[in-house]
Amino acid sequence: MSGSVLPAFDDDVWELYDGNTDWTQSKDLSKENPEKLHELQRLWLIEATKYNVLPLDDRQAERFNPELAGRPTLIKGNTQLLLGGMGRLSENSVVDIKNKSFAVTSELEVPTDGVDGVIIAQGGRFGGWSLYAKDGRAKFYYNVLGIKSYAIDATAPIPSGTTQVRMEFAYDGGGMGKGGEVTLYYDGNAVGNGRVEMNQGAVFSADETTDVGRETGTTVSPDYTAHTSGFSGTVNWVQIDLGEDAKDADHYIDPDERFRIAMARQ
Repeated sequence: MSGSVLPAFDDDVWELYDGNTDWTQSKDLSKENPEKLHELQRLWLIEATKYNVLPLDDRQAERFNPELAGRPTLIKGNTQLLLGGMGRLSENSVVDIKNKSFAVTSELEVPTDGVDGVIIAQGGRFGGWSLYAKDGRAKFYYNVLGIKSYAIDATAPIPSGTTQVRMEFAYDGGGMGKGGEVTLYYDGNAVGNGRVEMNQGAVFSADETTDVGRETGTTVSPDYTAHTSGFSGTVNWVQIDLGEDAKDADHYIDPDERFRIAMARQ
């Protein structure tokens, strides 16, 4: 998931092909024509300097992940509050949960006959995560590139009325793309746990988004479709916390305290 280390530019091996007769580039002529190779190398350097191509940057993860590269992002801080009905949020407008511990807490209004549907989802069929209700029970689903997936189910139905459903991901650490432990909570009480063996370390998707109360586009989990993903209760709010802010001894967010903190950050 973290990629391989590329050789330094000075160690790169240049190749030379005759584009007039060898359009498949099957015969390397660099050793037969070192003078022509040197001429084209010099010409490339002149043109690269002229058109501001230099310096070259062959980093991989850093070019995808602004946090690793130290670039500014649209979202700052370790906490983000989303409200029910918000949707089509691009990946760079949501706090980055990758390669770290995080928690997702939602306040729901749950009917007496149970609930189904998406609480919050990010990404899609080829990578992402979703916290949702299936057959009345909370479920967390993590999809890695559409190749591997991990599901953690609650052992009991979500209680009716105003209820907090929370999931916590305790990252193993040790670099990019590692796994972690997942625990599900209802109103601060643990109701399920399991492991995600790896996380998608760079980008979930260039065009899939984050949605609250439903999932648009392709779906992270095969348990529902975009058409059937609507939450059958009400999602009042969802809060995402990162790192140390995700560690809450009570595994519960007091609504009054959440409002006070939100106002203090204005």
